[in-house]
Amino acid sequence: MHRARQPLLIAVRGLDAVGIGRQVELLARGLAADGRNVHVAVTSAGGSLAARLRAAGLSVHEIGRRPVPDIAATLRLVSLVRRLGAGTLLSFGRRQAALASMARLVCPRMRTVAHVAMPVGSERAGRALRGVDRVVAASEGVADSCRLFGVRSDRIVTVIPGIVADEGSGTARAAIAARLGLDPACTWTLSVSPLVAEARLERLIWGIDQLGVVRKDMQHVLVGGGPQRRRLWRRARVQQLAERLFVVPHCDLLADLLGQVTYVWQSGTTACGGVILDAMARGVPAVAVASDAARQLVVSGETGWIVPPLPESEFPRRAFTLLEKPEEAARFGAAARLRASEAFPVERMVAGFAAAIDGAA
Repeated sequence: MHRARQPLLIAVRGLDAVGIGRQVELLARGLAADGRNVHVAVTSAGGSLAARLRAAGLSVHEIGRRPVPDIAATLRLVSLVRRLGAGTLLSFGRRQAALASMARLVCPRMRTVAHVAMPVGSERAGRALRGVDRVVAASEGVADSCRLFGVRSDRIVTVIPGIVADEGSGTARAAIAARLGLDPACTWTLSVSPLVAEARLERLIWGIDQLGVVRKDMQHVLVGGGPQRRRLWRRARVQQLAERLFVVPHCDLLADLLGQVTYVWQSGTTACGGVILDAMARGVPAVAVASDAARQLVVSGETGWIVPPLPESEFPRRAFTLLEKPEEAARFGAAARLRASEAFPVERMVAGFAAAIDGAA
């Protein structure tokens, strides 16, 4: 019998199946196919991930009732760990790592593995990670940040993301437009990001404003929720671009929407680069402000553009070149699709996690 037939519980927020959500979906399916007894605990409300995992035949436990994990979700997680007799708890994200640390106090014999996709920047996060058996870093840059906050090197493994293209359900452009309130005659762009300070969404707003000066036929979809939502809308209204910016907390049409956008963009630090890797797999180029994730995913000048934070004009300028040079956008898209399949295979990602889980004893 597989050593990991003991229940493996994955803790993740309620997400859509792109970025971290897509990584969890592919990982859970891969580990289940490997013969492991996989369960997924969804620690907050929202998103399409839970339904997709259930459709794939996985055991899903929706323990979160609020938009962010809270103390009630923590208590339900502990109860679930006990009820399942989970041998390993694999957490995704900083809040889930803290939840896992708390669950470990109650169930000291359970192994804990924490996935980290953004550089660690606080002692609080470092303390939570020092308390787990294994840390899975999404890049060497993230691994280095864990070491700076005291996580032992022998407890850190680096497993880069993996991807397989999600071709969607075949929803037509007109139907997508009707669902999201878009104009099918306009050019669409997409960004997926939590509405938090690290995402630097003011850069995205400024970029949309600048593009509007030269292109009136554009609409921009931003998928995400968080504490910066009200501030974001105030700025959008002040800059008179609210009618061009469509903000939704979750979207179950993302795979279909990706087939309809000209490019995706990322304005700040987002786990796994937000939607960038998913877009690459669909042959969609990206414009991203320099970050650890962007440098890992995008080959600037070949699969998209990485721009410096300053001058801020570089962000919309590079986006504009993709609009004005469709042959360049097509070339970048083809190169992005090839890079996604060659550099980010799902099999390597799943094998890396499996090794980390088995080595956590």
